[in-house]
Amino acid sequence: MSRQTELLADPVDVAVGARIRLFRKMRGLSQQALAESAGVTFQQIQKYERGANRVSASMLARIAGALRTPISELFGETGGAASAVDEVAALLGQPGALELLQAYSELPRGAPRAALVEFVRSLAGLRQPAEPVD
Repeated sequence: MSRQTELLADPVDVAVGARIRLFRKMRGLSQQALAESAGVTFQQIQKYERGANRVSASMLARIAGALRTPISELFGETGGAASAVDEVAALLGQPGALELLQAYSELPRGAPRAALVEFVRSLAGLRQPAEPVD
């Protein structure tokens, strides 16, 4: 998405797109598989997920059906709680994020998890977290 398009994208469209991406990844679907189920091209799914294109109500219903989730889960709510969920959805929508989280959840609690978090934070150039990892 170009810089100008990013500036013009409505935050609601971006949040809906992030939720579509999150649910698609949680269901293990490729953009192509979701596109075929919804009757559009995978490029169109990419645009929806980035918030570059708005998703019509009928398309949102088709996408929700393909993802086996209620439309309300894709649209979200208004208010503070929804923005926190949208922020998490956007983070998990990043390439590799959901896979990293799934692998993390398979690690035993304690030192292995803490070591992984410390490693990833060091790669990102971040300081140590204030709270210890469980």
